[in-house]
Amino acid sequence: MAEGLSRRVFAGWRGLGLFWVLVLLLLGGGGLWLDQLGPPERDETVAEAPATPEAAATPTAPAPVAETPTPAATAPEPAVAPPPGQAEAPTPGAPDEPGPVAEAAAQTPAAPAPPPLDVPVAAPDFPPARPIAAPDPALLEQGRFGTLPRVGADGRTSIRAYAGQFDRQDTRPRIGIIVADIGISNAQTEDAIRRLPPAVTFAISPYAPRAAQVAERLRAKGSETLIGLPLEPAGYPLNDPGNRALLTGRSSAENISNLEWVLSRFPGYVGAIGVVGGMRGERFAAMEQSYFALQESLRNRGLLFVDARPGVAGPARAWGRAVDVILDEPATRTEIERRLGELEAIAKARGSALGLANAATPVVVDRLVAWAVGLERRGVVLAPVSVLIRRPPETAENRTQ
Repeated sequence: MAEGLSRRVFAGWRGLGLFWVLVLLLLGGGGLWLDQLGPPERDETVAEAPATPEAAATPTAPAPVAETPTPAATAPEPAVAPPPGQAEAPTPGAPDEPGPVAEAAAQTPAAPAPPPLDVPVAAPDFPPARPIAAPDPALLEQGRFGTLPRVGADGRTSIRAYAGQFDRQDTRPRIGIIVADIGISNAQTEDAIRRLPPAVTFAISPYAPRAAQVAERLRAKGSETLIGLPLEPAGYPLNDPGNRALLTGRSSAENISNLEWVLSRFPGYVGAIGVVGGMRGERFAAMEQSYFALQESLRNRGLLFVDARPGVAGPARAWGRAVDVILDEPATRTEIERRLGELEAIAKARGSALGLANAATPVVVDRLVAWAVGLERRGVVLAPVSVLIRRPPETAENRTQ
């Protein structure tokens, strides 16, 4: 019995050995067969790996989408005549009729060309003007916040001492342009001083951080300057003209103090204009007594006054006038050009006109430069604001002085 069991065990091991011999023979034969087949053919459409480290570091651009070749780009292959009696086979990839995508592309209209960009108008060579005289100590007095303008002992005033150059014998209609809020934006101020003609009048903001330096540059250019007056506007306090404004709710002493602060910001200007930040003091002007007192204070210091509200009668107690047209509300190219044309029409009808721009924005400066180039050919002349002022109406207060 033991001998039979041993035989069965030996037969099992022999069978297992034969199984593994067959497995090894199959594996070896498969390897030889694969070796005979050789490596797979390379796919030419797959990009090879870069051969250098520099190339490996460079990202591979995505392959462009294949476009249908046009006859001009790809020369057609010579046609081969088919055997007699055999129909001509269609060319692969070139259907006789265009597909729906090609038809849609052909019917889609071309996109319109973008509009041309506005190119800033180059600064033309406007005739230079003589520099404005330096501040005269005889026309200044010391105040609480600095020097203030005054009438000289010989009767001289700032209106005449710091007036811009102009031929008063010129009989053509006169147009004055005031650009306000000068000194707030350095870039806009620099652009306006460099490009605008000297006959333009510049109103420097009392809140300008370097008002005296800006005024000095404008005197060297030959341009008249005004100081902007912050007066209580319509919509106050939502529209806030600043902490030094003259307000209807403040006492007379407070308003006088704020006026002296404003007038002491820099010397050498011909007068004041009631505008700051596009606000024109409508509510303060409605208080007739306070408004007259302001005008008389300016006149007694030898200064003119420009009322920034278009269409009003003009100052009743000071040398000056009111603005006729606001040029930049809204500040668009078309509207500015239209209002400049309106200003010319007023000048030709009345002999003079005065326009106001609230700020020296790029579009304002561009349009003023382009407009001023051909102004004299149209029969009008640009003039400083001091040339356009009017005598205040005769009143009892004026006659007693």
